[in-house]
Amino acid sequence: MRITHLGHASVLVEAAGTRVLMDPGSFSDLWHDLEGLDAVLITHQHADHIDPEHTPELIEDNPQAVVHTADDVHHSLLLPRAEPVTAGQRLTIGGLDVEAVGGDHAVIHADIPRVHNIGFVIRAEGEPAFFHPGDALDSAPSNIDILALPIMGPWAAMKEHVDFVRALDVPKHSIPIHDELLSDRGRELLCRQIGDLTGTKIVSLRDGSPRDF
Repeated sequence: MRITHLGHASVLVEAAGTRVLMDPGSFSDLWHDLEGLDAVLITHQHADHIDPEHTPELIEDNPQAVVHTADDVHHSLLLPRAEPVTAGQRLTIGGLDVEAVGGDHAVIHADIPRVHNIGFVIRAEGEPAFFHPGDALDSAPSNIDILALPIMGPWAAMKEHVDFVRALDVPKHSIPIHDELLSDRGRELLCRQIGDLTGTKIVSLRDGSPRDF
């Protein structure tokens, strides 16, 4: 499995001859010119996870790609070919088995309405299992090898991230994502603390280079 972190929550997963882009949001432009995608997966409707200006163009430039989103994304943005998914659904995308988990975005504040949030688990025979939770820490699918770990958001604190990693039985590798609101010093501190407290191996892919697992 080859994984590339393309800024903030955007991650490209390549396995079993299949290329899947997750959460092409407005906090990064590294994904803008991607081609040859088999799928685009959107965890929820917030702009840092789905760029309303550039995501439709990306989808048009990848006409072979299927598009799956949380089931209320269409309330904020109509995407070409988008199919809604809900927790518990299983999808077959190329050589991949994709499981939808979760349901709702983590609480930001009682005065801010919650939107739906779908995490995606990607598995393929002979490959590690990868989990992108979106913006929620309340789903703990089993046998996760690689976690896309949100390390900062206005909806969680470090203690919750630590408990989340532990609830997943400590994936072997955790790739820090959802980090654009942090300084370099803040990233280093949170990654070190979470790694020390859980034992997961923190693998930073912030430079945009792919890593094989």
